[in-house]
Amino acid sequence: MRKTTAPAAGAIPAQPGPPGAAELATLRLRDSAPAAPAAPGHPDDPPRYAPEWLRLREPADGAARAHDLLDPLRIRLANLPSRADGLVVHDVGCGTGSMGRWLAPLLDGAQHWVLHDRDPYLLHFAAVGAPRSAADGSRVTVETRRGDLARLTPDALAGAGLVTASALLDVLTAEEVGTLAASCAAAGCPALLTLSVAGRVELTPAHPLDAEITEAFNDHQRRTGMLGPDAVTCAAEAFAARGATVRTHSSDWRLGAADAALAEQWLRGWVGAAVEQRPELGEPARRYLEERLAACAAGELRVVVHHTDLLALCRPTGGTA
Repeated sequence: MRKTTAPAAGAIPAQPGPPGAAELATLRLRDSAPAAPAAPGHPDDPPRYAPEWLRLREPADGAARAHDLLDPLRIRLANLPSRADGLVVHDVGCGTGSMGRWLAPLLDGAQHWVLHDRDPYLLHFAAVGAPRSAADGSRVTVETRRGDLARLTPDALAGAGLVTASALLDVLTAEEVGTLAASCAAAGCPALLTLSVAGRVELTPAHPLDAEITEAFNDHQRRTGMLGPDAVTCAAEAFAARGATVRTHSSDWRLGAADAALAEQWLRGWVGAAVEQRPELGEPARRYLEERLAACAAGELRVVVHHTDLLALCRPTGGTA
């Protein structure tokens, strides 16, 4: 799965020790966030991504994902032709496999998950940590495939009953989202794409710099053609243009005193990306971050990071939606 080494917010470097401002400014707020470059002497290896960050955010992701989209998904899946090996799910940009750990135990019936990622290091974590049983106790099996979104062709999705992804759309380009939608539509496969950033953040208590930091971060997400907070709109249009029925639902992180560790790392990355985008924010942003981290440590900060989940019910091949 395509990942980017360009900067954004929220990940934790894989090297020991706390991340510094410069490091945090180079990281993405996403499920497969870059953590450190490949080891010297292996220039062809993909960048390594921090499983520490993925573990830190997994509970918040699970609490945020939109359960309201599961009933229409279950109805569609119930109408699919039965397969001896059960439902085949392709998880794109799987990271350490948090999507499968969340969704597989919520669906009935045998499942086979095909985990896609560029990073073999993360694929190992995903395979080892995969769930083994569905909601009704049926068996869940997994396999891993290393590769890019460009390789997710209709042929690669032959026999798939569902495509999933988490925190992925906002780091794709419009062309890549179009490729994903076209492949799902050609395969007649529904897609559940969760936790795309919406470009809105609420912090309590409020601060005069909140809006400017948010705007700078959003601009940072859109660099080099990535969609950032425009991703869900683009994806909804791409799937609808190919005949899919599209539903969206909010899936916001709601972080309080119990989530201080996650909120702290998110704050560092969020502010770091904003400063990288607008260097003139440097000193005011440094003071802002100090104040916010102090409030976080005191249990006084509340953060809502808005995300959106998208369910695209593509028309089954040979039939209608």
